[in-house]
Amino acid sequence: MARRDPIGIRLLTRNGHDWAPRYPLIVEAVDRLKVRSCLIDGEAVACDENGLAVFQRLRRKPTGKHVFLYAFDLLELDGQDLRREPLETRKATLASLLRRSLPGLRLNEHLAHDGESVFRHACKMGLEGIVSKRLGSRYRSGRSKDWLKFKNPDAPAVKREAEEEWG
Repeated sequence: MARRDPIGIRLLTRNGHDWAPRYPLIVEAVDRLKVRSCLIDGEAVACDENGLAVFQRLRRKPTGKHVFLYAFDLLELDGQDLRREPLETRKATLASLLRRSLPGLRLNEHLAHDGESVFRHACKMGLEGIVSKRLGSRYRSGRSKDWLKFKNPDAPAVKREAEEEWG
């Protein structure tokens, strides 16, 4: 989560750690947004020369200007809680917010294709998997029937996830 509020800019992990010092490109992009406050849900990513997200690159170089945030949801904007708004409204507002953002923030586009086809193509590309969110859904923290993650069992990051712990 990228949080901007009167306290400053924080990049919060699932476990509540602030990783802002690790990812200056993301912090700079959040800082330049034309907002008083925001809470953006996303994932820090490092890409290979083909533009594909590679988890191993994030592990090898945990800091640096090569890491950006794929933003996929907007939960709060200028003090307004958006979690009860439908997904489409939150994504449209996020797209508008990021339209002129710096490279540290990138919109994770919505694909309007059936999930099975998208997953099959993601696996062929060697991606880690896909996340599917139900249209019209409100935001809920954690897993729900409206938010599903499908992992590619052949992706190196997925295989390693079972073998070792990463902190």
